[in-house]
Amino acid sequence: MIDIFDILGPIMVGPSSSHTAGAVRIGSMGRTLLGCAPKTAKLHLHGSFAVTGVGHGTDRALVAGLLGMRPDDLAIPDSFELAEQQGLQFSFDEVQLKNAHPNSVLMELEGVEEGRQLQMQACSVGGGQIRVTSLNGVAVSFTGAYNTLIIQNRDDRGYIADVTTTLSRARVNIANMSLSRGRRGGDAMMVIETDEKIPPVVLQFIREFTGIIQITYYEKEDE
Repeated sequence: MIDIFDILGPIMVGPSSSHTAGAVRIGSMGRTLLGCAPKTAKLHLHGSFAVTGVGHGTDRALVAGLLGMRPDDLAIPDSFELAEQQGLQFSFDEVQLKNAHPNSVLMELEGVEEGRQLQMQACSVGGGQIRVTSLNGVAVSFTGAYNTLIIQNRDDRGYIADVTTTLSRARVNIANMSLSRGRRGGDAMMVIETDEKIPPVVLQFIREFTGIIQITYYEKEDE
């Protein structure tokens, strides 16, 4: 079934759902996955984002998302000024990303909390929708259309079963799941999209598993 918003597009500020609304959502996703407000952001624009992004307000939209704005926030055009007021330092340049969607950005973020850093590549795929394609150099694929649990763990047996069993016992249904790793025996990453929100007590329980390096949880926007 096609949703009416897939045809009409999102409620937003700006001329383009791909270059503006999608860009805001990419910035917001980066802020969420960083786990705190960013203090520095290096934004490397690829393809159409680099060529026509300024004219469509992509640059201001990305910064707006990093500040925590939504696509319909009337303050998006003022995001540069607001970022200066809030102490967010940002820069833009152009980059060629291999096999990337034309509307892509590679973000290098450092948080206000000590030790918080994130490298995230994402693209805007149309209609205000996005896809995250890389986290800290590891290939992933998720959209933010679901509640999303991202787990970095040691590449060893048992961790997948521990996590999925815990979610099942909490009556959280897994919609999609992907696994990736840099090398055998190194670090691995689980990306689990769920229909239900994951209760904080369940997230804390998973955090305490031996071998879990880091978990990040993205709760989808209310419809």
